[in-house]
Amino acid sequence: MAVQQRVVSGVRPTGNLHLGHLHGVIQNWVKLQADYDCFFFIADWHALTTEYDNPKIISQSAREILADWLAAGIDPDKSTIFIQSEVKQHAELQLLLAMLTPLGWLERVPSFKEIQQNLTHKDLNTYGFLGYPLLQTADVILYNAHRVPVGTDQVPHIELSREIVRRFNHIFRKATSGTDIFLEPQPLLTQSPKLLGPDRRKMSKSYDNCIYLADSPDVIRKKVMSAITDPARVKKDDPGHPEECLIYDYHKLHSDQATISRVCEECKAGTIGCVEDKKMMAETLISFLKPH
Repeated sequence: MAVQQRVVSGVRPTGNLHLGHLHGVIQNWVKLQADYDCFFFIADWHALTTEYDNPKIISQSAREILADWLAAGIDPDKSTIFIQSEVKQHAELQLLLAMLTPLGWLERVPSFKEIQQNLTHKDLNTYGFLGYPLLQTADVILYNAHRVPVGTDQVPHIELSREIVRRFNHIFRKATSGTDIFLEPQPLLTQSPKLLGPDRRKMSKSYDNCIYLADSPDVIRKKVMSAITDPARVKKDDPGHPEECLIYDYHKLHSDQATISRVCEECKAGTIGCVEDKKMMAETLISFLKPH
């Protein structure tokens, strides 16, 4: 009988979860529960890398995130759910990995400069922020995880973890009679649907452009009505370009196929206006999130 492979993944508790989290992460986790031995954790130590000056939001968010996970279908009878800081070996292993990881490996991580550029209001010139890939590596190899569910943009992080593991195993293999100490984790590529915020930027708490899972119907309506749609469409009867429209992307994730096809045709023909379409989408999202 084949041994069930193990998956490890976590979410930083820096605020409520939004639609991007649900479609890009949580729904994939729900599916993985059927085929893998899943370990899902609230990454509160990771949250400190950017929220070290606002720790209250971390403890507050942790409970809300857990409630969101359960509501979305993460099942404690199928998965191991835990808080990162409650397992002190995460920090201990990060410290040991730091002793043998070249500084240049950390400086070349793509997201290191990207996050600094996006969060200019925060001082991220810290050892903790530079070294967060080591904590990520510890999170995974501590449990001898076979796979880490990621999008294509996160594959470089997994490759760095694999390099660190190879270096660790090479240095200490002799002390263990030639056997490897840690498994090299493999990326488990998961679908991350295109989901931008109402301002057409990536939906992110940093940009304050999120539709949160806990938003009230009135808040959802207000956010959807503020959305930027087809930039080339000025008047209602102008032919539209659904592939350029943010609301059409929302339809593809939340509407039935008949509605998607109808909206596409009517948009191209100029028989449905952006305001009418946004009102319809707002009610669709409200209905979609009501059970949650």
